[in-house]
Amino acid sequence: MQKQTLEELIRDLDQEMLRLGYTEGSMKFYRRRWQMLLQFAIERGESHYSEQMGIAFVEKHFQIFEKDFDRTLAQAETQELRIIRMIGDFQLHHTVLRRYYKHKEILTDSYFIDTNDHFKQYCTRKSYSRVTTDHYVKQSARFMDYLVSQKVTDCKEIHLNLIHNYLKTLAGYTYKTVEQVICALRSFFRFLLETEVIQIDFAAKMPMVQARKQTRIPSVWTAEELQKLIAAIDRGNPKGKRDYAIILLACRLGMRCTDIKHLQMTDFHWEAKKLTFIQSKTRQPLSLPLTPEVGWAVIDYLKYGRPKVDTPVLFVRHMAPFGPFSEDDHLNQLIKRYMELAHLPTLKKRRGMHSLRHTMASRLLEQDTPLSTISDILGHVDPDSTSVYLKVDIEKLRACSLHLDEVNSHE
Repeated sequence: MQKQTLEELIRDLDQEMLRLGYTEGSMKFYRRRWQMLLQFAIERGESHYSEQMGIAFVEKHFQIFEKDFDRTLAQAETQELRIIRMIGDFQLHHTVLRRYYKHKEILTDSYFIDTNDHFKQYCTRKSYSRVTTDHYVKQSARFMDYLVSQKVTDCKEIHLNLIHNYLKTLAGYTYKTVEQVICALRSFFRFLLETEVIQIDFAAKMPMVQARKQTRIPSVWTAEELQKLIAAIDRGNPKGKRDYAIILLACRLGMRCTDIKHLQMTDFHWEAKKLTFIQSKTRQPLSLPLTPEVGWAVIDYLKYGRPKVDTPVLFVRHMAPFGPFSEDDHLNQLIKRYMELAHLPTLKKRRGMHSLRHTMASRLLEQDTPLSTISDILGHVDPDSTSVYLKVDIEKLRACSLHLDEVNSHE
């Protein structure tokens, strides 16, 4: 296929962005920049877009690459880079990548909307958790949106090369993200096969991601870091009381973020000093000891911090509209805020809510708690999921190492 000229590329990109519902104001901004880029190409005597052209264009007009290297870009400057990256992505994949979906419906075509609704019903019949179902449905919607951008109007037209081209658009994401997308698409293709929309088992032909979770060392906090994080919380105001209780539930009881967000007042059995709930991920019941530290933090929030909101959910937002946290909110911004207040490096490692759960598990391991017990506390259905924490106990790993003389004696 003949390579598109820059003018043709921008024309098709313009049409695709209109299909995606970009606002009139956004389109005016992009079109102004495209005209500047076209003029720049004419001055250089070039008719086709290249990465080198995009870099030279941004450097000439905005001089921001030195700032980009130093991580000091303002939002407006980041948008200038977004323009050339979008053109480059569209040239490679003929689709707009890394879009902001939060307040927009991904699908607009009635056929694909119906397909996605049926897939959601399929996930429900399979008894997938709500979190898993939402993830699978969202990823299938993004894939079908890609199909529309490739002029595909029916899932019967899906072929393996099209799937591989879509997976190429995931370049730059972490392997874990790619693995989760592939897992969702496998389920979607199984649904299409079982409902006889397609005749080929694409799920079996999906590529495998080589790196697995057992190869990673979980991100954990040192005792000093955790102490600084907790000390940075202002427990004198309502939001601080809420955040303090949330963080203690994660780092003292090892609860998942989703389960913390779904906690209800009826889950607390004060006389028995127990916290009992159904896990969102496994659908299995879990009962945890309600330690005095955690219990008093929750009571303090209930009595003096929680807004008067008509919802059984314990933790709610403290800004209008008041109510439970959204399913997509992983509360990582909460952790980052207190890391900044505690002057802890935010780029050192991934430090979200899940890392607090990792930290609790690693502390139990350091105290010689059996893996089976840690597995029960974490609510793992598969004990192998707990074995990943073996890699964080450096002292026990050191004890397993062979002395050099011992190695030489076996040569």
